[in-house]
Amino acid sequence: MEHPRIGINAHLLSGESGYRRAGIHRYIYELLSNLPQSVDGPHYTVFTRHDNTWIDRTDMTLVSTALPTERRAARILWEQTAWPLEIRRRGLDLIHSMAFVAPPVLPCPLVATIYDLSFVKYPEAFPPAQRRYLDNQTARTCRLAQRLIAISEAGRQDIHDAYGVPLDRIDVVRPGVDTLYHPLPPADVEAFRQDEGLPDRYFLHVGTLQPRKNIPLLLDAFARLNDPDVHLMLVGGRGWLYDEIFAQIEALGLGNRVRFVGYVPDEKLPYWYNAAVGLVYPSLYEGFGLPIIEAMACGTPVIAADTSSLPEAGGDNALYFNPHDADELAHHLEQVLNDATLRTKLGKAGPAQARKFTWTQAGHDLLDAYQRALT
Repeated sequence: MEHPRIGINAHLLSGESGYRRAGIHRYIYELLSNLPQSVDGPHYTVFTRHDNTWIDRTDMTLVSTALPTERRAARILWEQTAWPLEIRRRGLDLIHSMAFVAPPVLPCPLVATIYDLSFVKYPEAFPPAQRRYLDNQTARTCRLAQRLIAISEAGRQDIHDAYGVPLDRIDVVRPGVDTLYHPLPPADVEAFRQDEGLPDRYFLHVGTLQPRKNIPLLLDAFARLNDPDVHLMLVGGRGWLYDEIFAQIEALGLGNRVRFVGYVPDEKLPYWYNAAVGLVYPSLYEGFGLPIIEAMACGTPVIAADTSSLPEAGGDNALYFNPHDADELAHHLEQVLNDATLRTKLGKAGPAQARKFTWTQAGHDLLDAYQRALT
């Protein structure tokens, strides 16, 4: 089909600084920026909340709405009522839901992205109403979509196992690493350390504070380090059900060694990686685990849970542990702290692993998925 008209629901793009700019926002932003352009290629109609000025493409039309879709209720209203009308009015040939949910009536083929099934794997980690909505909508979307997109091979298998979708209907479009992430000059890193008042040695965690990130186990393992000069920096916003984290810090007497950094702008995050002794990623479940390859791109050693997609991201260049075993994690923390040869080995191997994942390739993979859905 020449010049197919593809409509993309990108309402999870965020126009505000904060934790909502992490994860899904970054994935959507980079994919839209890296979709290949060609003379006879598709024209994209991108539905967003914001009049974004970050993109200047002749093959892309941005359509905003007056509804405040950064709020979940308004976004659901738009997806279930306004979007179907827009699809018909604009005569779209294909639509892409970039986060789980499809319109109730489909006048054309559907592609849908399912980032992970954490609400299926760890239902207790979600507010009940949110869990039921995600499960019901994802199940319906899986029945309706011509193609589904996972962000890892592990995620692809999860969709197949949970909803019975044939594997040949599920494409994988992995995230990439922005060129911002690379080893920085030591003098620049030291200047950053001084500006932020950072200690000489700290472990870093990057991710929204929510139950599946497994922060309580990280705190338990970190408390076993017999070195009061080593700190833990938690970068990321507060999601939900995070009160246990604060209570545990107090109970373990870690108040002076754990710092909640909050949201960090994209351009500053490489400095946090570069200045760290290592990234610790203890998550119980992830669709991919983007901080792993960001840290590796910066030459920062990575310690990660051996679960879901995380070994797929880290390859052979990370130290892995059982996400339920604080002793094993504590052992790896001590290894990275005390073994300079190991730190050097992991740091040198990381960038090569990270280079396997590019946003350019992700854009091409997404276009391939569109073409399969249109044939």
